[in-house]
Amino acid sequence: MQRIAIKKQSELRKVRRHALAAQGLLQRMPFGQGINGTKAVIAHLGYVQIDTIAVVERAHHHVLFTRVPNFKPAITTRLLEKKEIFEYWAHAAAFLPIEDYRFSLPYKHAIKSGKHHWFKNPDKKLMAQLMDRITQEGPLRSRDVSEAQNKRAGWWDWKPAKKALEQLYMQGDLMVAARDGFQKTYDLPERVLPPGIDQSVPTAEEFAKHLLEQQLNCHALVSLKGITYYRRNPTLRKAVKAQVDEALQLGELEQYQLPNGEVFFARAGLLDEALPRTARRVVILSPFDNVVIQRERLKALFDYEYFIECYVPAAQRRFGYFCLPLLYGDKFIGLMDCKAHRKAKRLEIVALHLLDSKALANDEAFPTAFAKAIWAFASFQECDTISVTHVSPNHFEKVLKNTIQAC
Repeated sequence: MQRIAIKKQSELRKVRRHALAAQGLLQRMPFGQGINGTKAVIAHLGYVQIDTIAVVERAHHHVLFTRVPNFKPAITTRLLEKKEIFEYWAHAAAFLPIEDYRFSLPYKHAIKSGKHHWFKNPDKKLMAQLMDRITQEGPLRSRDVSEAQNKRAGWWDWKPAKKALEQLYMQGDLMVAARDGFQKTYDLPERVLPPGIDQSVPTAEEFAKHLLEQQLNCHALVSLKGITYYRRNPTLRKAVKAQVDEALQLGELEQYQLPNGEVFFARAGLLDEALPRTARRVVILSPFDNVVIQRERLKALFDYEYFIECYVPAAQRRFGYFCLPLLYGDKFIGLMDCKAHRKAKRLEIVALHLLDSKALANDEAFPTAFAKAIWAFASFQECDTISVTHVSPNHFEKVLKNTIQAC
């Protein structure tokens, strides 16, 4: 179980490349296209986080756009309808592969047994009434409850009913059968799940094996904390550590110690594998992208310190409301605060911050790579013009504006 010290820049570059390749960020089309490519991305990543912020296209669509050429938001709706993905909680609300349904059961059972998620005192009487209605009448949209309040005297008021539906969903008595934007349709699991889906509750050991394998597949390098990211379950964490220790003893995993002292695990022989190829292209990432969501891992492995500022008071923000991480080749090179003005069909670069400005200034390929990326991103927002408000350092502003206009 000897640790392999990563000392050379070439070794550090290699592990970073493998981490990015595992995320599907070094190639233009690593998973295919269309609905099949989207399904493959979700299966490989293990989950795609759902988020409501709409200053640019929603995070769950953005994550898929970076990995599936010409991705359209309607694809996730179609995958839900085809019962090939489902919604539940990973470290946050997420789309997950339907094959992983059984691994959602431990948390559902914990909530049903009294663990708090959203609400400490769920209205069990109201929950029973909603369950009876859905059982007898079929799927129920969340908006149906609020609309009914205006149509029938004595019907539930919206907030308690919404809480009851969410509690039933979180504890597994209901599933999301469909969604229209952020309006969910709830139904019984037996009417949502496709035939043949394993519904047995995994043991802690089975769950630990699943998480370790899945995280190694999509990250290449993992930490103990990262494998169980935001899963506050001591039994599961203990089982994961046992799996890692056993794999180390068997020589299936290796430990790498980075120059900053952080320790990661990877499948044996990673450093002997060929260096994954990359291109000089810019990838505009969501703040909730799987590659950046584990902020401590991002800092330790890529030396890129990032946090989202939309929850910070405006006067205290350094970079902007909803800054998007920027990846250029195999390096994180900055962040960009954007806003899609949808009625005007204009994407505004509110503020572009380039961190390694000296290296970028000497890279003749960068302006064109950035311009191509921002036009593709604008098209994804259904915008046909781009405006640039601020660039830092400011000597990049003229060349980037000219290149954007020329592309």
